[in-house]
Amino acid sequence: MKKNIRMTLEYDGSRYDGWQKQGNTDNTIQGKLEAVLFKWTGQEVEVYGSGRTDAGVHARGQTANFHIEEKFCPSAAAAMEYMNRYLPEDIRVIDAKEVPERFHSRLSAVRKTYAYYVETADRKCVFERKYVYGLGRELDIPAMEKAAGYLLGEHDFKSFCSNKRMKKSTVRRMDQIGIHTDGTKVVFTYTGNGFLYNMVRILTGTLLEVGLGKRRPEEMTAVLEARNREAAGATAPPEGLLLMQVEYDGEA
Repeated sequence: MKKNIRMTLEYDGSRYDGWQKQGNTDNTIQGKLEAVLFKWTGQEVEVYGSGRTDAGVHARGQTANFHIEEKFCPSAAAAMEYMNRYLPEDIRVIDAKEVPERFHSRLSAVRKTYAYYVETADRKCVFERKYVYGLGRELDIPAMEKAAGYLLGEHDFKSFCSNKRMKKSTVRRMDQIGIHTDGTKVVFTYTGNGFLYNMVRILTGTLLEVGLGKRRPEEMTAVLEARNREAAGATAPPEGLLLMQVEYDGEA
């Protein structure tokens, strides 16, 4: 008999090649998790994540699940203890629970929240340098807030997707975009029912262009309607991005 174990993870993605395991590298978050499970069981155990964070992107609340035979895993607490004993120090399981067999971290998710941190001062704090984009310029917050308003609701976000060969629907619902200051940092938060490849980083790059006076807030409507990646702004660097939370039915 197998158990389905759901984990909540935090990780520093600085030195990893993203979430998804790849044939040309074993230096991924998924790869490290599966390596520990193989050490434990002697079997290949696949770990399913709620989403594929890019190389250099971090997480405070990534969700993942895996199926494991009961003889190896008497409880979710045992799984959490074993994983944390052998995982690298920049990956940590912060919660684990047994869930129904049909639960899937990605397919069962209903909302996700990301945060993106931008430093407007000349230099980044030494202790935050791996987790903040060092823009080094002042930003027009009201203009960016106005631009963000045009992006709320359900839209085709194809212009904000780096995968030009995307065949599946690019329609997503954006529930909330928050922009606030924290000292000299500007923090963007995005909550929606799903995000396309590089979507948060492109949204941020586009809003930063508004904040720098390179675009008008009203242009967001035309960017959405274009359904063309070339219409949106630059892709913001990965280091400022964190996956904060994944929500499921009954928990939102």
